[in-house]
Amino acid sequence: MTNKKNNRQRKNNGLFSFIKRINWNIGTVIFMALFLYMAISLILYLTADHVSSYQVTAGPLSKNETCTAMAIRQESLVTASNSGYVTYYTRDYAKVSRGGIVCGIGAAEQSPGARELTEADLAKIRTDASSFSGTYNSASFENVYDFKYSLENSLLSLDTAAEAAASGVVLTTSDTDGVVVYSSDGMEDFTEDQLTVDLFSGKSYEKKNLRSENMINAGDPMYRIVNNEEWSIVFPVTDRQTVRLAANTSLKVKFLKDGKTATGTFKIITVDEQRYGEITFTSGMTRYAGDRFLEVELVTNTKTGLKIPVSSIVSKEFYTIPETLQTTNDSNTVGFRREVKDQDGKTTTEFISATLYAETTDENTGELKYYIDTSLFQDGDILVNPETNIRYTVGETASLDGVYCINKGYAVFRKIAIVDQNAEFCIVDSNTSFGIAQYDYIAQDGSSVKEQEVLTTRR
Repeated sequence: MTNKKNNRQRKNNGLFSFIKRINWNIGTVIFMALFLYMAISLILYLTADHVSSYQVTAGPLSKNETCTAMAIRQESLVTASNSGYVTYYTRDYAKVSRGGIVCGIGAAEQSPGARELTEADLAKIRTDASSFSGTYNSASFENVYDFKYSLENSLLSLDTAAEAAASGVVLTTSDTDGVVVYSSDGMEDFTEDQLTVDLFSGKSYEKKNLRSENMINAGDPMYRIVNNEEWSIVFPVTDRQTVRLAANTSLKVKFLKDGKTATGTFKIITVDEQRYGEITFTSGMTRYAGDRFLEVELVTNTKTGLKIPVSSIVSKEFYTIPETLQTTNDSNTVGFRREVKDQDGKTTTEFISATLYAETTDENTGELKYYIDTSLFQDGDILVNPETNIRYTVGETASLDGVYCINKGYAVFRKIAIVDQNAEFCIVDSNTSFGIAQYDYIAQDGSSVKEQEVLTTRR
């Protein structure tokens, strides 16, 4: 017993000795206070219930589907009538009228004479180069050669063609109005009944540049001409896509090659028990005349707004109070005046500041009403407006769908208007009065928080 008492005494003496050795100046006191504050804060943070937050984003409910589509046009190949050296006088993807000169074949290779480029020529070259640079894709490097040949041929004029005719070059003219394309893939006569799913893999597809060789033999293809502005794209569809798209008579697509969009007539066709979506356009053919397969985005999710989790949505009850009862105090704070009785039983009023959560118009009276938190009043409270002597008995309620905004570390209810919804997320109107905005933080689980509750968030 004596030994235990001696041990405790030695420990106490050691602690007191340690405390005495501390230099108790103002700096030490401040340091100890800060250390104690941080320790308590850390303990509170680790033991507190953390609320998961979600940052509000803008966009559609889900991403639009992309697919590979095949272009079908009214087109034909034009072959050489004789052998020789071919020179092209019409630019690639240029429109030519019936009887217009496209190219010429001579016994010797023709080289265009030197001429000085005008400002218009230079501006056209710069525009073409800028357009090609904006749509260049390293996965299709052959397009560089297409641009090279197009640039060379753009420098040839009809005057050069006329000079060539005088020197014995046989000129080839177009039999129809259309768009000239200097490439071939053997699918110029393709029809819908030849569709197969394997075609869309692109494994067996091969496109040939018809300007890669100067020498040509009789019967060889010289160019392709597309003679109708109406064209179509087709793509395989699954059973799920068929159900979702079947009701559409038109469909908007975005061409990933250049980001352009177009809307065409839509229908579903069946070939050998496989369903395909077909979209027919009446414009834009020239822009994609050189492409057989195009990566497109089916723009079916047209509803956009602020995207939030369904789990964030809560329904809250509010008092609805006519706008005519709203008043201000001496500090211009918005609120309402409630009748109360003082200790002597005399009726007087007290000012209650209030947050306006939403507003609505009464369908019967056309009166504007505000949504006010139910914690501010009780059923039967009488509100008055001293300026107009209007009286109102609190009691009418209505509910709002909303979320808890937690930007400032505490929960604030914000009204939402749902535009579209699926099982996990919904799109809400971004222009809702008293609502949320993009990049706001909200409680991911709305049922886990309460109004004005100070929160410890986890992002």
